[in-house]
Amino acid sequence: MKSHILTEKHQLGIGGVAIGTAFENITDEQAHEILQTAWDNGIRYYDTSPWYGLTKSERRFGHFLTDKDRDDFIFSTKVGRLFHQVPKSDVPPTMWKNPLNFDFFHDYTADAVQRSIEDSLERTGLSHIDIVYIHDLSEDQVGDRYPYFLKQAQKGAFKILSELRDQGVIKAWGMGVNKIEPILDCIESADPDICLSATQYSILEHEDAVDRLLPAVRKAGVKLVSGAGYNSGYIAGRERYNYKDVIPKGMHEKRKRMTSIAEKYNISLIDAALHFVLASDEFASIIPGASQPEQVKDNIQALHTEIPAEFWKELKNEGLIYEKAQIPGR
Repeated sequence: MKSHILTEKHQLGIGGVAIGTAFENITDEQAHEILQTAWDNGIRYYDTSPWYGLTKSERRFGHFLTDKDRDDFIFSTKVGRLFHQVPKSDVPPTMWKNPLNFDFFHDYTADAVQRSIEDSLERTGLSHIDIVYIHDLSEDQVGDRYPYFLKQAQKGAFKILSELRDQGVIKAWGMGVNKIEPILDCIESADPDICLSATQYSILEHEDAVDRLLPAVRKAGVKLVSGAGYNSGYIAGRERYNYKDVIPKGMHEKRKRMTSIAEKYNISLIDAALHFVLASDEFASIIPGASQPEQVKDNIQALHTEIPAEFWKELKNEGLIYEKAQIPGR
């Protein structure tokens, strides 16, 4: 039975990539301050993964949330990699600036999923996990092993997560990936509830998702969460795009033009980007990360900013957003 557990109060959450030291070496104290700011300002959906900082982010989220009323927030984490402690000299090179001393391997079998959930509960100290995402089962992460791991998940992860949901151990599950195809493949062979769409839908880039992803999840009754609605900071002015240093051709010009139009209406591109994602009926939530408390406050302010209808009309007239894309108010 499908479960849509993210309600209106969860439409803005917080993701754990930055707190896992993706972009800078955030300390435990800084991480706590970021999470405290989110909590104090009413954010009640928290998403992380053991992958972020090689278990660092998950531990930090758990340490913060462990004394909170467990019925007062939604917590999601991810499966698909298993971690084992290693000497510092054996930590593999990753995107994390200051990870913990762990190595990992991909495993999407039923046994690995159960072990991963048990490990996450132990690391966080939480009584249960609400949403479990199958993480990075996607060609951009596992390369030509994708067909092999997909079969592994079809026999293992997909089935065991449905069983755990039906038993009430978890409330919902789905894919947490950067590409469209894995979500479509999962919908074809299983019954997920909600998928974390990490880099597929933003105000800057969304045509493929509008044409292929959104119709499929709508038909299947699956909801989406936006994991990189700001293109991992590019919309906020960072010179990285979807966690990479390579900026797609023409994107600088597009961002500059959109920013200029936003300023004309006394809003920021962050304001518009957040409302663009949430305007889609298929998206239940957006979970931008934060490297500092001010970014959390900016996101909350963006959520409550009124975007003039004329702004959206101008973007469509200039061909800056896809004519088929949903916009606020429609």
